[in-house]
Amino acid sequence: MSGDKIQIICNQLNVKSNLKIATYKKSEEAFELIKAEAAQFPDTFKRMFPDSPVEVKYDSKQMQCFSLQYGSDVLFCSLHSNVFEFNRDHEVMKTPYIRENKDRSFCGIISIYNFLTDSIKFDRYNDLGYLIGRVFINSEGHCYVDGKRELGQIYNNFSSVIFDAKMAAEIMEAALQYTINFDLLVPPYEMVQEMNVHDMVELSNKHNLIKTAKRLGFRFQADME
Repeated sequence: MSGDKIQIICNQLNVKSNLKIATYKKSEEAFELIKAEAAQFPDTFKRMFPDSPVEVKYDSKQMQCFSLQYGSDVLFCSLHSNVFEFNRDHEVMKTPYIRENKDRSFCGIISIYNFLTDSIKFDRYNDLGYLIGRVFINSEGHCYVDGKRELGQIYNNFSSVIFDAKMAAEIMEAALQYTINFDLLVPPYEMVQEMNVHDMVELSNKHNLIKTAKRLGFRFQADME
């Protein structure tokens, strides 16, 4: 291969790949700050409430994810291995910050999910967890957060917000506050009025067949708590 076209292709590959590498590196740095905040929470809780029977545990078996269990809730946080670009219709694409330099719209994504502690404890693989927030980091370290209530209200000015340790702490605090106040609702009667024999036998043996989730049967995306 030779000529002008291959030169253009090689140039595009080099530029785009370096942009994604730089973006992912910034995302990794942000994720490590969030991990650090989560890791110290069990000690903080124990120091404040040394005699409390409430169990608080941090676990990180892999570089790109961790879990934080506290009471009846688990936060599961993960860094996606790929870099994404905001959809052209997204609000950040209309900002002067992005219009100045479209490369700024490429971001790493850190996702925060909420599960029930018993879902993990009893291997209830049918249970549901909810995405409560996403953190977007670009190659300049600028950050945008979308999510439920507390998380969706803290950092949404992409052009001026640069991720740091203070922000990592506020994201964890917002996630904890939201999930502690995000209670398990009784599912509609119609959703649980039947059980087949297979489910009954499996439930008796393993406790893992009856699906449970905080908003089972309700439209979580419309939840306005």
